[in-house]
Amino acid sequence: MRKFRKVLDGLTTSSPGATLGSPSCSSGAGTPTAAPTPKEIDVQETLVSENFQLCKTVRHGFPYQPTALAFDPVQKILAVGSRSGGVRILGRPGVDSFCQHESGAAVLQLQFLINEGALVTACADDTLHLWNLRQRRPAILHSLKFNRERITFCHLPFQSKWLYVGTERGNTHIVNIESFILSGYVIMWNKAIELSTKTHPGPVVHLSDSPKDEGKLLIGFESGTIVQWDLRGKKADFRIYYDEAIHSVGWHHEGKQFMCSHSDGSLTLWNLRNTTKPFQVTFPHGKVQKDGRKESCKPILKVEYKTTRTSEPFVIFSGGLSYDKAGRRPTLTIMHGKAITVLEMDYPIVEFMALCETPYNNEVQEPYAVVVLLEKDLIVVDLTQSSFPVFENPYPMDIHESPVTCTAYFADCPPDIIPALYSIGAKHKKTGYSQKEWPITGGTWTLGSHAYPEIIITGHADGTIKFWDASAITLQMLYKLKTSKVFEKPKPGEGRAAELVEEDPFAVQMVSWCPQSRMFCVVGISAHIILYHFSKYEANTQTVLLEVRLQCESEDVISPSENENDPCISESGSHSPQPYPRQPASPVSGTTEGIKPSIPCLKVKDKTVRVPPGYQAELVIQLQWIDGEPPQQITSLDINSAYGLLAFGNCNGLAVVDYLQKTVLLCMSTLDLYGASDPYQRLTRSPRRHRQSTSEFCMRGLSNFYSDSKKRIRTSYQSLTELSDNQQSIDMERSKSPTSATESRENSFSRSRSSSVSSIDRDTKEAITTLQFGESYGRKSDALTTPCLWVGTSLGVGLLIPMSIPTDQEERMEEPVTFGPSGAVLMLKGSVLCFAFLDCMGTLIQSPYEAWRDINAAEDPDRPRKRKLVHFSPESSQETYGDGHLAVVCSERQAKVFLMPSQSCLFVHNITESSFVLRADVVSVSNSVCLACFCANGHVMTLSLPSLRPLMDVSYLPLTDMRIARTFCFTNGGQALYLSSPTEIQRITYSQEMCDNLQEMLGELFIPIETPEVQNRGFLKGFFGGNAHTFDREELFGEAAAGKASRSLAQHIPGQGGMEGMKVAAGGAVGELARARIALDERGQRLGELEERTALMMTSAEVFSKHAHELMLKCKDKKWYQL
Repeated sequence: MRKFRKVLDGLTTSSPGATLGSPSCSSGAGTPTAAPTPKEIDVQETLVSENFQLCKTVRHGFPYQPTALAFDPVQKILAVGSRSGGVRILGRPGVDSFCQHESGAAVLQLQFLINEGALVTACADDTLHLWNLRQRRPAILHSLKFNRERITFCHLPFQSKWLYVGTERGNTHIVNIESFILSGYVIMWNKAIELSTKTHPGPVVHLSDSPKDEGKLLIGFESGTIVQWDLRGKKADFRIYYDEAIHSVGWHHEGKQFMCSHSDGSLTLWNLRNTTKPFQVTFPHGKVQKDGRKESCKPILKVEYKTTRTSEPFVIFSGGLSYDKAGRRPTLTIMHGKAITVLEMDYPIVEFMALCETPYNNEVQEPYAVVVLLEKDLIVVDLTQSSFPVFENPYPMDIHESPVTCTAYFADCPPDIIPALYSIGAKHKKTGYSQKEWPITGGTWTLGSHAYPEIIITGHADGTIKFWDASAITLQMLYKLKTSKVFEKPKPGEGRAAELVEEDPFAVQMVSWCPQSRMFCVVGISAHIILYHFSKYEANTQTVLLEVRLQCESEDVISPSENENDPCISESGSHSPQPYPRQPASPVSGTTEGIKPSIPCLKVKDKTVRVPPGYQAELVIQLQWIDGEPPQQITSLDINSAYGLLAFGNCNGLAVVDYLQKTVLLCMSTLDLYGASDPYQRLTRSPRRHRQSTSEFCMRGLSNFYSDSKKRIRTSYQSLTELSDNQQSIDMERSKSPTSATESRENSFSRSRSSSVSSIDRDTKEAITTLQFGESYGRKSDALTTPCLWVGTSLGVGLLIPMSIPTDQEERMEEPVTFGPSGAVLMLKGSVLCFAFLDCMGTLIQSPYEAWRDINAAEDPDRPRKRKLVHFSPESSQETYGDGHLAVVCSERQAKVFLMPSQSCLFVHNITESSFVLRADVVSVSNSVCLACFCANGHVMTLSLPSLRPLMDVSYLPLTDMRIARTFCFTNGGQALYLSSPTEIQRITYSQEMCDNLQEMLGELFIPIETPEVQNRGFLKGFFGGNAHTFDREELFGEAAAGKASRSLAQHIPGQGGMEGMKVAAGGAVGELARARIALDERGQRLGELEERTALMMTSAEVFSKHAHELMLKCKDKKWYQL
């Protein structure tokens, strides 16, 4: 704990001590005010570096670009591998784990060690990995890198420690799972096929042990060759040569038949009694043409052959459709007896797997469901019902239903908001799902003691908004809002506007939400804003349209003569924002007098419509098209329910709307906001002279919008890295300035920026980058706080606009809101990103809000509803700490803390020199507050408040994709999130307390469960069913019998988890059982190693004894001179 004291006795902002050697923090222009009275700021900062640690918490959504699928039928957990090397392990809702291969190689295949709490992954870099699932965060125990051969297929028999590995060369290797070392036993391709065969059989595409005899291994080669290999005899029992390439093989549980799928769309059934030709050949989707030939079909990529006790077996396969049916969607076909059901999928099928009751392959399988992994979805089909309905997926797999364009994260929400949203959203759920419970029920998860209400909001390209319950590191859909319903459906070919409409005109660009008042605001890519209120009742409403012209013309140039007669210019030189001509909104689209008609891309519905409960549109704001030119996109937004105001800005200027009276209060260019207080002393002129051409306007396709944003970031990055320290050039630019005196006060700032005065004069496009309503001091002379609007620009300027808002409810609905002169001009390096306010104790001051009230509820005539406003004013601490509060301002390069109302800069910190900040927020952590920043170079930083002392700086995630910059956001409680892929949300924490409690919050993947007993096969079946249970793989594959494999063939890599990782099991009874099991495994492993060493010594002793005996016999009857 440290105390920071700073005595402000007659300090001015030009004093070096006030800024700690920083750039000037003066108010720019205007009459100087008296120095603030001496006072002492005493803030006890409680946050230290030990309070912060960065780690990933959980990943939500559908695995991006999936490649492999596996299921543990005893533990009932599912694993999905991806092309980027990620593995998602899913159990019951709440049990969701993500692990990543460091190499990033694609996962080719997954194999569970059934009921053992382990998983084998085969990756595209020809490496096998063994993952330990007995801990809440899986870790790699062993890795085995193949050096000379490429892995194509793996098979692990149930309750076996020997893994069969097929390669591209056609060889089959055997790996010991316990030690992850290759056995010397190898099935070479040239021994598996006949010597007379002249061609290579191709890569191994299938491996499986016979259900009838575990000593028989069925090997399928890509060319169509199938070999059953006798592991004991080291020879082939039979060989099948088929003309068509093989994709997969499925056994009948009795081991007498197997089925193959082929590249010509056929299924062949083979009987082991006669392997010279297939017992049956079928083309499920191939019809006989008029000439008697079968029509050509697509390959059947996989087939599963599953038996049942009470009915015909299931034959399930993917693909096989005829080529002539173009445009048909991917299908999964289920053949049950004579019935054939074709299920069409929305996306291509990556993999599927039948879920069966038993883990034994020699028992009746009894399939009850099919898991189908698609390119962008995961579905489970219920096989127990003839209609084959789909189970309702409890995981948030539809985040990417439409591409995510923006995110917002709210922690510690009001406790009543989640039930309210869920009750509304539950009424609109889809029906037709299976009535049975979700079959993937593995693992355990309990609601931790550190859970609090959290909500994630995602905006999408089709205009939809999704509210998610993110409490306790889970994610569940609450409510879905379609913003496109506010507009008429665009008709094709309807004028020029229709030609310019992009493919995603409703795409959500940003959102602003007040959880307390439940007011919700959406900014669309078509330069429109929709304001929603929340109601539990349906209503007949007519959406109000308000058109705003946020572009200045050449006639709007402010000349000196105009300034002399303008009452809005104060004597002190401050410029009062000119109000927009008060335009009452109407449900019908209209324009103000003297303005040319607009050509909006989207037309708002002008009829009264019946809207369901939930969020109901109250107001639509559209920026007007001028002379056929589209408006610029909106770059900033803020809404305040206590004031009843909505502010937004773009690269042309700022607008403020009174949504209670449905009028535009303020609409002016950014340059006009300064007036005579412009720190750059620019001449006011129309931005339209420098507007982009029509071909470069902002109403482009969504993909272009993203690239534009990326271009903006790169340009900003370039402007921040190409800094000029040439004093001579600065002096020359200063001589060009209208007032060199003002520029001399800003010389340090000019030296640190590439944008000089002349370059600013050439480009007056100063965008509004952030807005914040709050109670503050509008001018240095103010003694009391007033409602204010803080405005941040892309040139690093912070403006403060005071407002006068009627306090009486009736007057508020009739009297206009007025704006005072711009009271403060604060300067920083880089675009301003955020504002926040602290009282003199260092406590965060919340923005005032209006408590939620349902405007559609029946009103009691005796008790009329009134607006209930909640204010958080810094005046509450004035008795102890005197007047004033602290304003925290953060930009792309810098953070500053100002004392209000004196506007003195108390603390300054240069966040980065070589990069720039993408996202910054003041958040609460460990009962205190800090400034959290995410930079483009991947660094996540936290700074203490108000001293701006660095607390954490971690190089976490480089900006490799614009998606990360667009979706990264911080929230309270030390949490943050971003879109790690187009389909997944990654949540992280930078709080040490959260990291310590993470083990408790995560679910258990492994539960000790007794392995199901083998079914009673009966005496005759056991007697005539072969010797499957007497097969000893150790006897064949162990080092004593098979020897050691070549060291150059594969390299063993110990995992970071090791046996120590297995000891990090979860706490509680399950953890104790797991640790006891691990101890037994370790003891068994040591005993096994001792037994192997003993056996090796015995073997060597026997060899020595044999050689000694032979030598004795040889020398027995010889004389000494004959030796």
